[in-house]
Amino acid sequence: MTNRLEARYLGLSLKSPLVPSASPLTATPSGARELEEAGASAIVMHSLFEEECQHDQKMLHRFLYEQELGHSESEGYLPVPDTFRTAEERYLEMLHQMKVGLEIPVIASLNGITRRGWAEHARQIAEAGADGLELNVYYVAADCEETAQDVERRYLEIVHSVRTAVPHMPLAVKISSQFTSPAHFVQQLKQVGADAVVLFNRFLQPDIQLVSRKLKPLLELSRSEELRERLRWIAIIRAQIAIDIAVTGGVHNTDDVLKAQMCGADITQMASALMQAGPGVIRRIEAGLLEWLDENEYESLLQLKGSVSYRNAADPSGFERANYLDALDSWRPE
Repeated sequence: MTNRLEARYLGLSLKSPLVPSASPLTATPSGARELEEAGASAIVMHSLFEEECQHDQKMLHRFLYEQELGHSESEGYLPVPDTFRTAEERYLEMLHQMKVGLEIPVIASLNGITRRGWAEHARQIAEAGADGLELNVYYVAADCEETAQDVERRYLEIVHSVRTAVPHMPLAVKISSQFTSPAHFVQQLKQVGADAVVLFNRFLQPDIQLVSRKLKPLLELSRSEELRERLRWIAIIRAQIAIDIAVTGGVHNTDDVLKAQMCGADITQMASALMQAGPGVIRRIEAGLLEWLDENEYESLLQLKGSVSYRNAADPSGFERANYLDALDSWRPE
């Protein structure tokens, strides 16, 4: 029997487009198994953070080279404690456990900002058996001397270095919407080796404590309203660039998944919905998708995909400026 919810992403054949994204829920083998049992078609592991790896390297350096024991000739023979394991070692072990314990694909995730280290981390992840790798370049361009071209070059150099290190690893790049020309930038990412893009990263916005005048970090879960910006760019990019597209941020229910599919997304990543309501959300969305396909006489989601992309939409100008005045005129007070 044909799988009506089949999806394809990073060269993987998935039973549906419902993929939990990197979050605390995908950080343990038990959490990943629970998501698989709830219907997830793949998972994106929690991220290996560049800062964690740098911190471990500093600790090792201090232990091996900066201890003052009074006997310099013995310092080079000090062993690293057996219990010490770097963040990368812990991550690779977690990846191995997930690959052994799960039947669905496991996509690893790297999170960082500098040009160094990405290639070696990616090589280790590939050797550990990950089915794909998502690069999360979480970078806020706060330097007034850094141009837009400099920011894009940072991303492109990272992707190129990783692609060179792991030429056969399926590679996705998670980007923000804060680029001058997202479509052109995605085209550049493809040219340097990206197989997919993940739209879009959600930069966390700090608040300010009025009395202490200190910044207060906040983690706010997404809402369905955030999906609209992503729908626009999925539709525009799908019509012009042959690259896989994952949507993340604002996917909470069946309607959100259908809209993303219509615009041309290959998969829909979810975190906030799962953190709020639990893994059972996946089964409910899956049932909703099948019901919608029946009611609207579609054979499969693949038949639906891209039907409202920029190329196929009845009024593609609606993704640009044409509906601006109409939207303003349509507003009425409650």
